[in-house]
Amino acid sequence: MHARMVGAVCAALLLALALTGCQALSGSSGGSSRAASASPSHTPSGYGAVFLAVDECSSRGRTSFTEVPCRSESAVARVVARYEGSSTDGPACPARTDFVLHISENRPATDENGDGTVSQGYACMRNLEPPHPGDPGGGGGPRTIVGDCVYAAGKGQVRETACDGSGERAPQYRVRKAVKARSGCPSATALYVSLGGPAPVGCAVKL
Repeated sequence: MHARMVGAVCAALLLALALTGCQALSGSSGGSSRAASASPSHTPSGYGAVFLAVDECSSRGRTSFTEVPCRSESAVARVVARYEGSSTDGPACPARTDFVLHISENRPATDENGDGTVSQGYACMRNLEPPHPGDPGGGGGPRTIVGDCVYAAGKGQVRETACDGSGERAPQYRVRKAVKARSGCPSATALYVSLGGPAPVGCAVKL
C-alpha cells in the first residue's frame, strides 16, 4: 500500500451532487442534473490503495470531499461503487446511490499507487446516516427508480421530488413499475419515465 497526500489528489476532485435527477418523458434517454464544483483540500490522509475505492469513506467539507477512515467522526458517506472514465459513458450507479463524486484526471506528486497518476472516474456514494435521497421516494439521487415521485418540469421533462411533500415542489406522479417496453405498463399508467438499465421504462401513476 502506498501512502499519499490526499491534498494533492483532492485538487483534482470535481463533484457533482446528483441530488435531483431530471428525466425525459416518453422513454427518451436525455437527462441532466444540478452540479457543484469543489475547491482543493489540503488535509493529509493515506487510506486505501486507490483513492475512494469501494467501501472507503469520505468526509464532507464546505467545498471539498476528503478520504477518511470509515470509523472517523468526520466520515459521512461510503463508496458503494467506483468506475473509471466518465459517468455519462460508464455504468450507472446502484439504485440507492445518494450522490456521485466525479474525479478528474490528474498527475500529482504522490497518488494512490505511486505511478504519479490519478485517473478520471466517479464514485457512487451513500450517506452513512439518513437522509438518503437515493432511496425510493427520497426525492434525489442520480437515478429515478421505482417508488420515486416526479413533477412536470416542462419541455418533455420531469424532475424528482420527495414523495412526502417535503421537497420544493409537490409530487405529481409516482413510478409504480419498471418494464422493458411501454406495452408492459398497467392500464392506470399516466406517464412514462425514462429510467435506464435493463427495464428502462418507468410506469408512473398520477397522485
